[in-house]
Amino acid sequence: MSLSVGDVELFEAARARLGAIAYRLLGAAGEAEDAVQETFLRWQAADRDRIEVPEAWLTKVLTNLCLNQLTSARARRETYVGPWLPEPLLAGDPLLGPADTVEQRESVSIAVLTLMERLTPNERAVYVLREAFDYPHREIAEILDLTEASSQQIYHRAKKHVADGRTRTAVDEAAARRIVEEFLAAATSGRTEPLVKLLTGDAIAIGDGGGKVPARTTAYAGALAVAKFLRGQFKPAEHKLALIGGRPDLYAAVANGEPAIVVLVDGQVVGLMVLDVTADGIIAVRTAANPDKLVRVTARWNSTEHGEPLLRAW
Repeated sequence: MSLSVGDVELFEAARARLGAIAYRLLGAAGEAEDAVQETFLRWQAADRDRIEVPEAWLTKVLTNLCLNQLTSARARRETYVGPWLPEPLLAGDPLLGPADTVEQRESVSIAVLTLMERLTPNERAVYVLREAFDYPHREIAEILDLTEASSQQIYHRAKKHVADGRTRTAVDEAAARRIVEEFLAAATSGRTEPLVKLLTGDAIAIGDGGGKVPARTTAYAGALAVAKFLRGQFKPAEHKLALIGGRPDLYAAVANGEPAIVVLVDGQVVGLMVLDVTADGIIAVRTAANPDKLVRVTARWNSTEHGEPLLRAW
């Protein structure tokens, strides 16, 4: 069926919300945009005169497309080389969606997106729709073909799986810069003690190279082990320059609501280190180095001015 101007406008008004739902469900920007585009094609092909509530219809189609995608994505991740991390997004990216409440901000953090990997597809969908978008359980039940009671039970179960009991620190650009400056000062001091002081005792460091950039297959665990690893990462070495293709510039940023270090070489983001900051200290350092997961970040980074780098490494 051909689309009227009103039909197109109705979909475009929903696009940002659909993209934000899809990104939270899939943890990958490209897959989220593909799901939104497929939803548009189904909207185009549908008998729209029979659709009573277009927003609910679009959300149902989008969510079920994502659930199907999650099943195949998990199969692919079983053969993924090394640890898999969600694709990070810089502040202001429309796929991040609403950030008005604590729940909305946390639902899109790398920390929570990583924890959501523990959930079944249905648990993830219920959690995202309820926690991040405040859908009532009655509507969630209709979207997922559940009973309202089942939706409530699934939500409470999912929330328990995702909760880690930590109070995370909300950051703006200025706060992120201060945290990153302190972190870089400790990491480049040549000593482990300053880093240990910034980390929680059970801190971890994990990197996602996707088999395209060398990365340890298991996480570093414990403040001392993480501090030693980070000290080595920030130590000058010619082989590192060869590995990343040149002398990197390091900037502070906000990614998924968390402080981040952008590693830039000749206008290309070659790494994004996200710091998971809690009231007790930095609990995790997660680094995206797989080039496939840095394409969108690079494009967004290069579309704005950033001034001088905090550090010109090595």
